[in-house]
Amino acid sequence: MKTNKPIKVGSYKTSPDEKLTSAEMGKLWATYMGNSMSKQILRYFLQHVDDADIQILVENALSLCEEFLIKTTKILEKENFPLPKGFSDEDVNLGAPRLFQDEYYVHYLKYTAKAGMSIYQVGIPLVYREDVKEFFMYAMNSVMELIGEINKILMGKGLIIKPPLIPVPEKPYFADKDYLNGFFGDIRPLHALEIGHFYDNIENNVTSKALIMAFAQVVKDEKIRAVFESGRDMTTKNIEQYMKMLHRDNLPAPSFLDDLVTDSTFSPFSDKLMLFHKMDMFSMKIRAFGNSVAVNGRHDVALLYSKSFMKITKFVDSAAKIMIEKGWMEMPPGAADRNKLSSGE
Repeated sequence: MKTNKPIKVGSYKTSPDEKLTSAEMGKLWATYMGNSMSKQILRYFLQHVDDADIQILVENALSLCEEFLIKTTKILEKENFPLPKGFSDEDVNLGAPRLFQDEYYVHYLKYTAKAGMSIYQVGIPLVYREDVKEFFMYAMNSVMELIGEINKILMGKGLIIKPPLIPVPEKPYFADKDYLNGFFGDIRPLHALEIGHFYDNIENNVTSKALIMAFAQVVKDEKIRAVFESGRDMTTKNIEQYMKMLHRDNLPAPSFLDDLVTDSTFSPFSDKLMLFHKMDMFSMKIRAFGNSVAVNGRHDVALLYSKSFMKITKFVDSAAKIMIEKGWMEMPPGAADRNKLSSGE
């Protein structure tokens, strides 16, 4: 087995006594906020679950949330960093009727696990303090194991189809003059990376659509309901367009999950939690679109993602304005405002 050779570049070693950098503060803050929200949602899921395997999966996910909150709190409190308000027992009604079928919990956990991994993956190269680095490495590995459990249940219970199969190439191929075509001329079939990202975006969006549809049923504030309904309709259109791209090449796509939402109109969650959650989920879609565009080669696919990006950005902006209006928008730690300091404000 090959082992890496040690690299000696000096005696510098980070210490837990070092101050947190802005990147470390920001990622720890985001980790705390996300897990304080997820904790309340998973507690509610456990009130309505019949399948023994899915119950264990939700329990494992809740255990991780609680562990990540404890570890994050310990690091922040050591720095006398005021803990975010986040979400608490006030944001969940454990006595509310069932809003989702058991199967939905598995799809939901996969989507939120991917969101968590995006925080930890981006954070690891940016952190230098040993305790923070070790925590993010541990968090990423733990979430990867959870995704493995999720995929086993999805496949073992026949709840999802795998990404499409394509032929193994006979030899290496190089792009020709038609490679970028998407509107005119000869249009090539989608390549493996484009297919993979369409599949991932559909998988994410059918989960997101079912959730925002459920939230629109139970939310109390009519202004927030209108935002949810617009987000639902936009997500439906995006899914249909992504599916159409796969179907053009006779490839299968994940199906809608709308039937996994019950007809309950009694809200298990506060309006604040639901609005924050959808704003956060739609922000994750923006990151996913960036990854998709980075590996794409066709002009029509690029335009489709660009239009989706603009629509998603508009939704996030509308949600953020309501969050600010209601005094719900917690801000990450920020740089000193030197203009205010110099003016004596």
